[in-house]
Amino acid sequence: MIISRTPHRISFFGGGTDYPAYYNEYGGKTLGVAINKYSYLNVRKLPPFFMHKHRIVYSKQENVCNINDIQHPSVRETLKYFNVDYGLSIHHDGDIPARSGMGSSSAFTVGLVNSLNALEGRMSSKSELTKKAIYIEQNLIKENVGSQDQTFAAYGGFNLINFLQNGEISVNPIILNKQRVATFQNNIMLFFSGLSRTASEVVEEQIKNTQINVPNLNKIKTLVDDAYRILIDEKRDLREFGELLNYTWQLKKKLSSKISNDEIDNMYDKALKAGAIGGKLLGAGGGGFMVFYVEQKNQQKVLNALNGYLHIPFNFDFDGSKIIVYEPNYKEK
Repeated sequence: MIISRTPHRISFFGGGTDYPAYYNEYGGKTLGVAINKYSYLNVRKLPPFFMHKHRIVYSKQENVCNINDIQHPSVRETLKYFNVDYGLSIHHDGDIPARSGMGSSSAFTVGLVNSLNALEGRMSSKSELTKKAIYIEQNLIKENVGSQDQTFAAYGGFNLINFLQNGEISVNPIILNKQRVATFQNNIMLFFSGLSRTASEVVEEQIKNTQINVPNLNKIKTLVDDAYRILIDEKRDLREFGELLNYTWQLKKKLSSKISNDEIDNMYDKALKAGAIGGKLLGAGGGGFMVFYVEQKNQQKVLNALNGYLHIPFNFDFDGSKIIVYEPNYKEK
């Protein structure tokens, strides 16, 4: 049995520039952090005692004899990519609901790649996990997804990530002293809007409009460097980071008509009126989680204003995808 644990992420700046349609031509960059909300996968070889060859359990349960009959797109395409010729049992549990803007689908794929490698006795590098998950999602499943989610899931950490025009990805940890990291982390609040959506459908219009959106995406990319300079300069007030979040959210809403809606806008306005300095919707848009920068003196006011929305406390994760149980106790001869 193999159990993998893979983190979800909060993307603060640069979202949209991590799509190949943009960064292959202009280069992209994002700034964000992995958090201790995880996708867990329990993967083991299935003994040949059952009527089915594969069992996949997530929000549904699938018992199938042929990989091509698997409905879960990531499981189906990943098993085909690995040329799996033995029976598998795959159980998924997650801390975060699917389709919520926290990179859950990519955390799943990264965790599955990591688990299958472990099942065959292979260690996975962070770079290998990232590249294989991106290839599976973008080229085999043909999802309209960017490349930052897989990278944060594989590496973990608080990072500035560069997406180069030649397709390479450079992960640069943001180094801060303990007190500044603690202050920053304590001032980030995460809320679930209660709305779920399929990212690939929401972002389809955005990708089609990439050339039209280039000026806005260029601005969004420059904010990554602005945010980085605020973080690493201990003389600067972290309030500036929150103010910049507000600016990037206004730019993001211009990328597609599907990014925000009345419910999201109302939630955002309530938080700012209660004392949040800035914030944004996570992921492709249309629903899911919202993140706000709120100084601790105002956090109770924001909690009261967003009463009815689920508040999710969290800590940063610096491990990335990892194998937490390694007991490959069944091997078909």
